Parts: sequence; C-alpha cells; structure tokens
Amino acid sequence: MKEPHEIEKKLKETFSDAHVEVEDLTGTKDHFQVTVVSKAFEGKKLIEQHRMVYEPFEEEIGGPIHAFSIKTYTPEKWEKKESNTLL
Repeated sequence: MKEPHEIEKKLKETFSDAHVEVEDLTGTKDHFQVTVVSKAFEGKKLIEQHRMVYEPFEEEIGGPIHAFSIKTYTPEKWEKKESNTLL
C-alpha cells in the first residue's frame, strides 16, 4: 500500500514544475487517480505523457499499486479546463 503523499512526492521530484493531485479512489491505498500538470508534456502525445508519469512507478504497479489512472495537462490546457469549470 502507498500513501497518496508518497505518490505526490515522487511525481514532484520527477516533474519539478508540476501541479500534482493524487486521489485514493477506494480508500485502500492501492487504487489511485493522479492528475499532473507540467510543461514537460508540451509537444508530447497523450500516450507519451502517460508513460512519463507511469515510469517512476513501474516496479510498484501490480504490487503495492493495483490501479493507476492518469490525467495529464500542459499548463495551458489546465488553465482552459479550470476556466471552463468555473462557467
């Protein structure tokens, strides 16, 4: 089992400019949804972005982490999403 703050810390170490949100989907500390906003995703396809997020956890997926849902955004896309949410 992993604590959400451990996942957040690892993602912030990987993406130094990132805004990171981690949600424990089941309360069992093994099913997570992560949202990462970073300039590192600019110019990358969605699959490439998700691989970048998945990579630091490769050894833990299937072990202490059973499910790992990923949402990635560039800062520009995040701002658009957030401004649409406020409407």
